[in-house]
Amino acid sequence: MKQFQPGDIIEITLSQGFGYLQVTHNHPAYPEVVRALPGHHPARPANIAELAKGKTEFTFMLPLFSALKQGMIKGEKVGAAKIPASDSTFPTFRMPIRDKQGNVVYWWFWDGEGLHYDANPDASTDQMPLREITTADALIAKLSAV
Repeated sequence: MKQFQPGDIIEITLSQGFGYLQVTHNHPAYPEVVRALPGHHPARPANIAELAKGKTEFTFMLPLFSALKQGMIKGEKVGAAKIPASDSTFPTFRMPIRDKQGNVVYWWFWDGEGLHYDANPDASTDQMPLREITTADALIAKLSAV
């Protein structure tokens, strides 16, 4: 399966203009790891590399190349830029483990290589992305809300 490369910037067509994504990592067993760049734009910014210096709105995994190729998302690669230092390390993803009633018993944390768990993580883990493959519809909804 073909993927985008780290640093690639993808323009996504939204109902209110355009949103932008940057691929940060490829993993051999998962789809692209992607960060959402800030804001909605009525037209393509003149300096895409400058846009990539902005803060990350959220991070997720999505088979982005395939979603675009299959028409699930409308967009295109519009350039590439250096990944900011804050996003250059593979992110740690979290995953809740629930009991039969749906209560979180503990959390798994995955850094792209290994897993560890914590039954009582501190608040710093709340901002970690969930270890799930985002759907095209969920991405568009979340990107539209930024």
